[in-house]
Amino acid sequence: MAELHVSVITPDGTVFEHRAKAVDARTPDGGITILANHTPIIVPLAISELVVTRLTEGYDKNYIAVGGGIMEVRDNQVNIIANTAERSRDIDLDRAEVAKREAEDALAEIRETQNTKEFQRARASLAKAINRIGVYNKKY
Repeated sequence: MAELHVSVITPDGTVFEHRAKAVDARTPDGGITILANHTPIIVPLAISELVVTRLTEGYDKNYIAVGGGIMEVRDNQVNIIANTAERSRDIDLDRAEVAKREAEDALAEIRETQNTKEFQRARASLAKAINRIGVYNKKY
């Protein structure tokens, strides 16, 4: 059986590196599943969860919160270069919930001033916090 080699890299270093059967990701245009021998591709990634189905006896899944980035697939190598990425087991739930509340508060304030750039930043921060909380909840 052919296999994938998956690497998730951020500016802070390698977050994840394993052999896998499949990788499920979300692009701005929708979901994508990568299997062995996939056609070479480079796609942008949305703020979302990345699901890596490992080559273990039970095909264990690893969940990773990705804060955008790109995914390159070539010769059964999947390289994900993300702005931020955290494995579910590494997410600090309290910190993620605080970030969510702060982003919600910022959005409420910005709506009144109608500052578009600040609104987009706060909305992205909220999406990242919600994504991290959702991925954290899948770790068990």
